[in-house]
Amino acid sequence: MSTTQRLVSLDAFRGATIAAMIFVNNAGSFKPTYEPLKHVPWHGWVFADCIMPSFLWIVGVAMTLSFAKRVERGDSKSALMMHSVRRGAIIIALGLFLYLIPDFDFAHMRIPGVLQRIGVCYIICSAIFLYSTWRGVLGWLVGCLVAYWLMMTLIPVPGYGPGVLTPMGNFAGYVDRLFLHDHMWRSSNEWDPEGILSTIPSISTMLLGVMVGYLLRWIPSREKAAGWIFFSGACLVFLGSWLDHFMPINKMIWTVSFAVLMAGISSLTFAAFYWMVDVVGKQQWARPAVILGMNAITVYMFASILEGMLIDLKIIPFAGEMISPHRLMDAYVLSPIFGTEMTSVIYSGAMVLIAYALALFMYQRNWFVRV
Repeated sequence: MSTTQRLVSLDAFRGATIAAMIFVNNAGSFKPTYEPLKHVPWHGWVFADCIMPSFLWIVGVAMTLSFAKRVERGDSKSALMMHSVRRGAIIIALGLFLYLIPDFDFAHMRIPGVLQRIGVCYIICSAIFLYSTWRGVLGWLVGCLVAYWLMMTLIPVPGYGPGVLTPMGNFAGYVDRLFLHDHMWRSSNEWDPEGILSTIPSISTMLLGVMVGYLLRWIPSREKAAGWIFFSGACLVFLGSWLDHFMPINKMIWTVSFAVLMAGISSLTFAAFYWMVDVVGKQQWARPAVILGMNAITVYMFASILEGMLIDLKIIPFAGEMISPHRLMDAYVLSPIFGTEMTSVIYSGAMVLIAYALALFMYQRNWFVRV
């Protein structure tokens, strides 16, 4: 594939992933909703658990194609690396900002997070890609998975021993408690789903996307490329499912089986997008996803901030008290009619439509925010 050609399918997959992320993350009060839309508490996986790994995987594919184009036009690797560090730092800063507003409580703010993990993985994977051959990328990919597996199975946790994969007994959670006390996702300070050590297999998830980027560059025929991506995805799904027998699939600590399985699912999903959009040429159906994907981080930031405002701002007088827009819609408008599960779905869908309206407004004016 020519590196000058933009993959519409990748923008569409990115946009669909962002829409799914907004849908799952912005269910208001997180009252009971349908099981596929809730993250599995510990071992196992559902649809909601596929979203974050897909975004990491997409970044890996995009990185490969973008850097190849810039190298071909004469950009130096050091300049590209500095650009990656700057971009990654901005993404990390945006993630921290989301956890600081509106109180700016630095003493208890969550330090890890979705954007923080994306930024860290982007910087590290950029360095690996720029200063390695494809064999080096493959070596780092496998090495990160093996290193994490060994740490999780061989290093003992005080009071539990080695290889215990419970919330309190796993080694990744123990490291989080040592270094992130009062700065984790859970108020109980047990572990963080975007914690320190679990970033290691997340790097492999992104590098598996890099490897698909290599396939797109190496195979001139789009039909053959789609076939190879589908085949590699099927192999990864099989491998991740098989590894589940030895290390359970678990998003919260990003186990090796989870990292491999999710990269396989991402590959299969992208292969379908790639075949329909870039091979067959059926692009009109994917246009809303493409529009979302062109300003993905901006839309994600907007939806996250808006959700907090709808929940926290008590600006509506109702029944003798001031209530938030979210409480009004949830308790007094939607829930009495549809019940809690469907109310969550309707609310989440409305958040996606609002985010899409912003993305469409920006797209029509050629406003594309690059970080």
